Amino acid sequence: MKTLSEVKKFIKDHHVRFIDFKMIDLKGRWKHLTIPAENLDADMMKYGIGFDGSNYGYAEVKKSDMVFIPDLSSAVLDPFTEEITLTMLGDVMVIEEKENLPFNQYPRNVARAALAYMKKSKVADEMIIGPEYEFHVFDGISRKISPNECFYRLESEESYWSSGNEYSHGYHNQFNTGYHADIPNDDTFDLRNEICKHLDEFGVKVKYHHHEVGGSGQLEIEVALGEMLKLADDTMAAKYIIKNTAKLNGYTATLMPKPIYGEAGNGMHVHMLLKKNGKPIFYDEKGYGGLSKTAMYFIGGLLKHVKALCAFTNPSTNSYKRLLPGFEAPVTIGYALANRSSVIRIPSYAKSPEAKRFELRSPDATCNPYFAYAAILMAGLDGIKNKIDPKEYNWGPFDFNLFELSDEEKAQLEHLPRSLEEAIVALEEDHAFLMEGNVFPKELIHTWIQALKKDAAYVKNIPHPAEFDLYYDL
Repeated sequence: MKTLSEVKKFIKDHHVRFIDFKMIDLKGRWKHLTIPAENLDADMMKYGIGFDGSNYGYAEVKKSDMVFIPDLSSAVLDPFTEEITLTMLGDVMVIEEKENLPFNQYPRNVARAALAYMKKSKVADEMIIGPEYEFHVFDGISRKISPNECFYRLESEESYWSSGNEYSHGYHNQFNTGYHADIPNDDTFDLRNEICKHLDEFGVKVKYHHHEVGGSGQLEIEVALGEMLKLADDTMAAKYIIKNTAKLNGYTATLMPKPIYGEAGNGMHVHMLLKKNGKPIFYDEKGYGGLSKTAMYFIGGLLKHVKALCAFTNPSTNSYKRLLPGFEAPVTIGYALANRSSVIRIPSYAKSPEAKRFELRSPDATCNPYFAYAAILMAGLDGIKNKIDPKEYNWGPFDFNLFELSDEEKAQLEHLPRSLEEAIVALEEDHAFLMEGNVFPKELIHTWIQALKKDAAYVKNIPHPAEFDLYYDL
C-alpha cells in the first residue's frame, strides 16, 4: 500500500481496530505507539505524531521533541495481537520552524544516507544483502542480579543435560551435535514452520530453516537476498516474529551471541553483493573465487575497517564470548573460498554472475541492523575508493583452517577485537570512513560510543560466578 486511501480501504475490508506504529531506538529495539484505526488521517501523514526522542537514546532532554511519520508501505497485519491490528514502521523527523526534516541519527535514515552515498559515488546503485538468523529456543530461563546473588539458568528439554530429568522424553542432543537434527530430537520443527509462516506474512522470504550445531535448542533461518534497507526492516521483523512466536508457544527465544558456555554461538552472517543498472559488479570468471577486482577492493575495505566495524556489528559484551576459536566463529582477519574459519567467506556454491557474492561472518544479531549494514557498506565503498587489495595486506586468501595454526603462525596475522572495549577503541581511532557524506553524523558516533562504554562498564563491575571458583579460597 502506498496511499492513505489504500490503507483506509484495507482497514475497512479487514475490520482493523488499531494501528500500531514501530520505531527503532538507538540500540536497535522496536518501540511502539498505538492509535484507534479511525484516527489515521491526512494531517497525521503530513505533521506526524510527537514523541520524546530522549527516551530512544538519541537526543538530550532539552531538545528531544520529535515526530514520526507513518510509512504506509510497511503496513502488515500483526499476528500476535488479540484485536485486529495493522502495524507499520515510522520515520523520525526533527521539528524545524518551517518544516520537519529527517532526523539524521535515526537508523533508517542512516541506512538511506549510506545508499545515497553509494549512488552518488557511481560505483553501484543497489546493495543486495542476505542475513542468516541464528538463535536459541529454550523451555525456560531464570536470571537474577543482586548484591548477594548472580545467576542464570536455562531449561532445554532436547538438551543432553535434561536426560536425567525424572520425566525426560528420552530424545536428547549431545553438546554441539545438533546440526540438522531430525525429530524427535528436534523439538522445535513445528515452531520454526510457524515462524516462517509469519515471516512470509511480513514479506520476509525464507530460503530454509534447520536445527543448528548447538544441541540445546540452537536454530537457524536463512532468508532470500534483497535490497539493504528492506532487509534491515526485515531483520527487525524477524527478531520480533521469532521472539513472539516462541512466547505464544510456551518457549523463550534469544538471539544472544553466546547464551551457553561450551556450545556454538549465534552469529548473523551477512551475504552481500553490489549491482549497477541491474547487473552484478562482483563477478569475474577469472578472478579468485569468481570475484571481480571491485569485489576484492570491497573486501579490502571491510578487512581494513573490520575492527572498528565490530563496534556496530558486534556491539555487546556477549559478542566476544562467541568470537572464539573452535566454534566456526571467525577470529582472524582474512578472506578465503569456502573457508568458515575466515572473517570473509566466498561461498563455493554461488557460481552464477547473479549469485556471486561473499559473506561477512563476524556480525551477530545484537546489532542495530541499520547501523551495521550501513557501516558495512561504507567500509566496502572506502575499499573501492582507495583500491585496497586485501592480498597486499596479508589478509589472504587463507585456504586452510585458521583454527589449527600454531601460536607462532597466529602471531603473524591480524585478529578481531577480543572484547567490546577493544572494539570501542578501534572505532574511536577509525571512524572517518563512516562520516563520508555525513552518513554517520559525528554526534551519532559519539552517542554510540558512550552507550557501549556504559554497557561494558556495567558488566565489568559485576562479580562473575566463575571468580568464586577461581579466587574464593585464596
